[in-house]
Amino acid sequence: MLSIRDEERVRVVTLDRPERRNALTPAGLDALADAVRDAEQAVVYVHGAGSAFCAGADLDVVRDLDGESAPAFAERGQAALNAVEDADSAVVAGVDGAARGGGVELALACDVRVATPDATFAEPGVSMGIFGAWGGTRRLPRAIGEANALDLSLSGRTVDAATAREMGLVSRVTDTPRAVADELARNDPDALHYLKRLLREQYDRDEQDAREREAFGALLEDGL
Repeated sequence: MLSIRDEERVRVVTLDRPERRNALTPAGLDALADAVRDAEQAVVYVHGAGSAFCAGADLDVVRDLDGESAPAFAERGQAALNAVEDADSAVVAGVDGAARGGGVELALACDVRVATPDATFAEPGVSMGIFGAWGGTRRLPRAIGEANALDLSLSGRTVDAATAREMGLVSRVTDTPRAVADELARNDPDALHYLKRLLREQYDRDEQDAREREAFGALLEDGL
C-alpha cells in the first residue's frame, strides 16, 4: 500500500494504490504511521501514486462498520494521523489530483501542504451520512478558520488548488511540490523539529478526538 524511498535528507513516502485512488485501509494507516514515525531524515515527503493524492478511507471498509466498530476505526485513523503530526521530521504533503475526506485529513496532519494546479479538495462524507473522523474537526478550522471549515464540510463541495490556497488549506501552489521538501531539508534538522513542536502544540487533542469518535459511531449505528 506504500512505497518508501530514503534519500540523504528526505524520506519519500508514496501512497501506492492508484487503482483505488490511494484509499487507506486500517493496514495502510498503520503502515503510513510507521513510515513517517520511523524516518531518520529531516523531512518526510508524502504524495500519491497515479491521478489522486488520497481518496480517504477505503469505502469497502467503511461499509462494513457499525456503531460498535466505527469508533475503533476512527481511533485507528486518529492514531495514524497523530503519528504523522508528532513525527520528529518535518512532513510535507504534495497534493496532486484529488484529496477527499481522509485524504484532506492526512494533508492537514502534515506540517506543510503544497498543491499542484491540478489538485482538488473536498469533504464529501456529508452526502453519505458520515464525516471524516481522523482529527479533521480540529485540524480543519485551525487551518482555514471556522467559517471556511463549516462551508467546506457542510456543503461537501469541491475546491480547486487556487481556492484552497486562498482559504489557507495549502500554503503554495506549484508544479513541483517535491522541491518544497528539498527546500526544507536544507535547513537545520533540530531547528525544524523544535519549531514544528512549538507552532503545533496549542490545543487539547485528546478531548476533541474522543468527541469525533463518538459522533462517527452514532452515525454508523445502523451501518452506511
